[in-house]
Amino acid sequence: MKTQDKINQSRRGFLKNSSLGVAGASLTTGTTGVVGSLLSGNAVAADSKTVMTAAHWGPLGVVVENGKAVKSGPAIVAQVENDLQTVVPDQIYSEARVKFPMVRKGYLEGNKDTSLRGRDEWVKVSWDKAYELVAHEMKRVYAAHGPSAIFAGSYGWYSSGALHAARTLLHRYLNLTGGFVGVKGDYSTGAAQVIMPHVLGTIEVYEQQTSWEVILESSEIVVLWSANPMATLRNAWTSTDQQGMDYFKKLKESGKRIICIDPVKSETCQYLNAEWIPVNTASDVALMLGIAHTLVTEGKHDQEFLKKYTTGFDKFETYLLGKEDNQPKDAEWASKLTGVPAELIKKLAADFSSKRTMLMAGWGMQRQRHGEQTHWMLVTLASMLGQIGLPGGGFGLSYHYANGGVPTATGGNIGAITATTAAAGEKTWLDDSAKFSFPVGRISDALLNPGKTIQYNGTELTYPDIKVIYWSGGNPFTQHQDTNNLVKAWQKPDTVIVNEVNWTPTARMADIVFPVTTSYERNDITMSGDYSMMNIFPMKQVVEPQFEAKSDYEIFAELSARAGVGDKFTEGKTEMQWLQGFYNTAFEAARKNKVIMPKFEKFWEDNKPVTFKASEKAKKWVRYEEFRKDPLLNPLGTPSGKIEIYSDVVAKMNYDDCKGHPSWFVPEEYAGNATPEQPLALVTPHPFQRLHSQLAHTSLRKKYAVNDREPVLIHTEDAATRGIASGDIVRIFNKRGQVLAGAVVTDGIIKGTVALHEGAWYDPLDLGKSELPLCKNGSPNVLTRDEGTSKLAQGNSPNTATVQVEKFVGDAPAVTVFKEPKYTEA
Repeated sequence: MKTQDKINQSRRGFLKNSSLGVAGASLTTGTTGVVGSLLSGNAVAADSKTVMTAAHWGPLGVVVENGKAVKSGPAIVAQVENDLQTVVPDQIYSEARVKFPMVRKGYLEGNKDTSLRGRDEWVKVSWDKAYELVAHEMKRVYAAHGPSAIFAGSYGWYSSGALHAARTLLHRYLNLTGGFVGVKGDYSTGAAQVIMPHVLGTIEVYEQQTSWEVILESSEIVVLWSANPMATLRNAWTSTDQQGMDYFKKLKESGKRIICIDPVKSETCQYLNAEWIPVNTASDVALMLGIAHTLVTEGKHDQEFLKKYTTGFDKFETYLLGKEDNQPKDAEWASKLTGVPAELIKKLAADFSSKRTMLMAGWGMQRQRHGEQTHWMLVTLASMLGQIGLPGGGFGLSYHYANGGVPTATGGNIGAITATTAAAGEKTWLDDSAKFSFPVGRISDALLNPGKTIQYNGTELTYPDIKVIYWSGGNPFTQHQDTNNLVKAWQKPDTVIVNEVNWTPTARMADIVFPVTTSYERNDITMSGDYSMMNIFPMKQVVEPQFEAKSDYEIFAELSARAGVGDKFTEGKTEMQWLQGFYNTAFEAARKNKVIMPKFEKFWEDNKPVTFKASEKAKKWVRYEEFRKDPLLNPLGTPSGKIEIYSDVVAKMNYDDCKGHPSWFVPEEYAGNATPEQPLALVTPHPFQRLHSQLAHTSLRKKYAVNDREPVLIHTEDAATRGIASGDIVRIFNKRGQVLAGAVVTDGIIKGTVALHEGAWYDPLDLGKSELPLCKNGSPNVLTRDEGTSKLAQGNSPNTATVQVEKFVGDAPAVTVFKEPKYTEA
């Protein structure tokens, strides 16, 4: 077999294991109910049942035999397979489970050396002892330093559910006992969610999109720009309704022209048989500018739309044409930066302007330095095309997320636990803690530099002096940038407390760890779809709590009780009383909408979802249609009431890294300025068989791991010059850190860029003995920059990084992060 054939075969094998196929057998009787058991031909056990529950990755049927979960699958038939639904038993019975309350040995003995975090021994303690340690420490820190010393940003995707929402429960406990420091924004859309209100008057990134029914009927070209929806739509913040992937299947079958603009030929690009336009990482703004310049110079921009619905285009046009800096942002200029041929850039301008075009943008391209510019420029480009508010045209920023564009159903939305118990108008600790909050992307900076003042969205923020970190429901040691810097920052507080299901990298860096139930060991309830609100799923307890695990609700109820506010935390309600109350909120709303729902008791007993239908009006809904029909009666929430291509508000902030109109800023590290020491750009896309770091410890890992490491995609020519073949273990490194990964040699990534998927568990070799310890598993954030996107948003910017790659020689150290650490008993 020829070398190239081997390479292609390796690539196909990698993608086959993360491929998209038509759904196989589900644990259902169709779309209405869950079967008693489905054991794929095996004998049915005497004590066997199938329980309906749900998770971020959708509605689940879990087969339970003799009290043990043995199999799981989809509880509702979908057109596209989602293997994330098949590993419930792996999650419950994982080797990585935190089984008991644990305390770091040095902390328990009073050793103040916080550098031992992550490498100290663990001691198993009783629940009473763990509660006592936390209650005493919280009381001490509140008395000595006040709420500004307690950090509870606790950002993460932990689990679906209206009651067992880990971060909300943590905040509820702290609001009742003294307050806390929170965070602004998130890791997903840190830049876009701050700039979009200045441009469109709304956060935009979490808004409903033009209906998929309209897209299928009216769009002629669909552009997926920095988006991989067939990976990201496998999950939702609530629980996926699975309709988003089904609509993309319909798009594939429609025969419409589909274009993917991305450094990587993603699973989506391949599934849709789309045109792939490889682009250099972090150069999307330059490509958009090149298209925009062509539109102007060829007279193909919609001047009437720009005049009626936008403000400030004249100022932007001056910049675009190079009248400010003597550099026209033309196709030739853009081609040198992006790697996209100039003639293709000009053709895109011609095609977009002559065909009804929907620009579906992902969020990865705003997770870079100057990330505010990408979505601002995308909206500007869409404005120049003049199709915003027309059926099938314009732009959309969440088609790839939580089933955006699936028509919103008419029914009722359930209630949920809240972070505050105060009566309307009553002052809460939230009012004070908001003063201390800072952007989530600046966690390390805040811990390392208490008292430092930073610019943020036209204001100044001063970091508090944090003494306690309490994290519940997240994994910052996989999600935050520049892990080695985070390790140093994490050593600053006196105490770190973590509630966790598994021994994640974050749990390993704590002083006190509470063992928490999976969502399959408690009862809850959730909506589905985020935007569609199509279903109410019961999240029934599948098995008893494992080992000594307790729910976050139980943990915070007990800590609240020890602080004298237990009754306020629980409001005297049991788990099922909370769920019934949340359900009844939807029941009353549905009744007002003249939609019939069963009462809670029947819903729970029936073991199936409540499903709502979308109206014809919802199916025909077009985003910004009302604004387009009458911008005076339906103005946007911007100062001008229009789309602000030039924002006077932003301009008056006088930031050197975010001007009054979208602009190209040269990234500190990207393909265009790579050095001999760090010649390859790094991109960190979402994984296909995980949700960020969740499910990394399950058997799904066998489908993508290469030589028991995270796979790194490297272009054929880049691999050849380094003597790297598919399957080789390679070392990826730069001045911030080093990791091991398994090579996947492919033509499906632009030359000069490597792709290492975010969410990999950090697994350092010899932590504390080296300035830059080797991550044995391949966590990309060991390599990324911890720097704000700009003074405006201070978002995270992992996709502005360069690295070097070399073949690893010698015996590679084993990956150990997925096993329980050793411990002793108190």
